[in-house]
Amino acid sequence: MSLVLHGYHFSVYNRIARLALAEKGVAYDRVEVNPFADTPPEYLALHPFGRVPALVHDGFVLYETGAITRYIDRTFTGPALQPGAPRALARMDQLIGVIDSYGYWPMVRQVFSHRVFRSAAGRPVDEAEVAQGLIGAAKVLAALEALASEPFLTGPELSLADLHVGAMVAYFTLAPEGAAMLGTYPRLAAWWGKLRQRASVAATDPGLPPADRVTKA
Repeated sequence: MSLVLHGYHFSVYNRIARLALAEKGVAYDRVEVNPFADTPPEYLALHPFGRVPALVHDGFVLYETGAITRYIDRTFTGPALQPGAPRALARMDQLIGVIDSYGYWPMVRQVFSHRVFRSAAGRPVDEAEVAQGLIGAAKVLAALEALASEPFLTGPELSLADLHVGAMVAYFTLAPEGAAMLGTYPRLAAWWGKLRQRASVAATDPGLPPADRVTKA
C-alpha cells in the first residue's frame, strides 16, 4: 500500500489529517509542501488550488481536509471516528463547520499567527489583529461550549470533531490570551484538558519553527 500525505508542517489542516491517521494507527509517508512559497507544478497537479493537505492512496488523489479525514475513517481499520447515531453525526458535522467557517481565521490566523508564530520569528506583532481575533474567538468558543457534549464534543467517544477543533485550540492556547479565554468556558476547558493528553496530539505537535524557517502563517 502506498499512502502519502502532502502538507505544510505548520498547517493546522495538515495536522488534522495527521491526527486522524494517528488515531487510526495508519502508517504513511509525508511530503512537505509550503503553500506560502512557490507551489511546485507537481503539487498543483494534485491540488489545483495549491492549498494543503492532499492525500494520495494507491494513486487515488484527495484534497479538502474534511474529505480526507472522513476517507481515512471509512477506509482503514481502527476505532471509528464518526458517530453512528444520526444526531451525533450531524453534531459532528456542525462542529467541524463552525470551527472551519468561523474559528480558523480569528483563532489561528489572527491570535496564534500574530501573538505566537510571528513572535517566534522575531517579526512585528499586529496588536489590532490579535484584539480583533480575540473578539471573533470569543463568539466561536461560546457557540462550541453550547454545542459540546462530554467527555468528547459529540459524546462518549472521540470523533473527527475533536480533531478538527482540537488542532485549532492547540494553536490558539499557545497565546496567553487564548489560554486564558478558553479557561472561561468550563466544558471546553475540561475537554481540552483530556484531549491534549492523547498520544496522537503529542505525536503530531508541529512545535514552532526557528526564525529562518518562518515565511508566513
